[in-house]
Amino acid sequence: MGNAKPAAAAPPVPPKSASKAKKPTLVKYYLIAFNIVSALGWTYILVLTLIHLFNLDGSAPGTAGTSTKTASSTLTRFLSSLPFFKSTGIISNASIEDRIPLLLRPLYRRSTSTYARVGTPTAIVQSLAALEVVHVLLGLVRSPLQTTAAQVASRLFLVWGIVEQFEGVRSNPIYTSMILSWSLTEVIRYSFYAATLLGYEPYPLLYLRYTTFYLLYPTGAGSEASLIYATLPNSSPLPGWQSWLFGMWKPTDYVRALLFLIWWPGLYIMYTYMIAQRRKVLGNGARTLGKGPKAN
Repeated sequence: MGNAKPAAAAPPVPPKSASKAKKPTLVKYYLIAFNIVSALGWTYILVLTLIHLFNLDGSAPGTAGTSTKTASSTLTRFLSSLPFFKSTGIISNASIEDRIPLLLRPLYRRSTSTYARVGTPTAIVQSLAALEVVHVLLGLVRSPLQTTAAQVASRLFLVWGIVEQFEGVRSNPIYTSMILSWSLTEVIRYSFYAATLLGYEPYPLLYLRYTTFYLLYPTGAGSEASLIYATLPNSSPLPGWQSWLFGMWKPTDYVRALLFLIWWPGLYIMYTYMIAQRRKVLGNGARTLGKGPKAN
């Protein structure tokens, strides 16, 4: 008993090498590729839109074509329906273009033909975003399902349910403001996600990701709502029983009118959500990197 030797201590287990612990998985490679492809797609759309607007390649047409439903008529009809403008008579029949300085009128006219240049690539790149919902469902990313699905569904509805179905919307200058808002937002967002997955968290991208929404969310959502409104019949801005009785408004018109109304509280929800996220990530200006939402 007394001669028993103590058991030898077990040798320490060597720690795993840092290179093995940080080796990207197949899923991570896929997510990196997805975000890079999406960022490049939206960059292409943004650059092509700017080339068209400023006619940098000399191929932009000067007119919108034969469509009569323009941003001018849409905005005039909408404002004229409001009691304040109806009683004061501020809104007249003069078009918006007539009120624009001569120097800016060519830019305004080119904005009516943006769809011809970027309509197809926008539909393709935006449809690719449907995979973001799949990523959440499969657990590849930790993003809120409801928020992700709502954002993707609203964009797809604009692309396929509004722009592709209503020819007049394609020559509406507001389409251009929507594309600019979308592309600027997505170039920043996907670039930030790709950088994060690659192990980098550049502060400029982080700051832009959680700051530019102050401007781009209202311009983007406002443009979306305006395009939905532009598809409604001219009979009345607020449909009533006569519109229904005489067939001026179809059931689908009422659906789009309802979506137009709920677009604004939706913007408020997303706007306040992003403000809360910005406060959470950036704090009082401190660089709290790595605490933002997971990359898609």
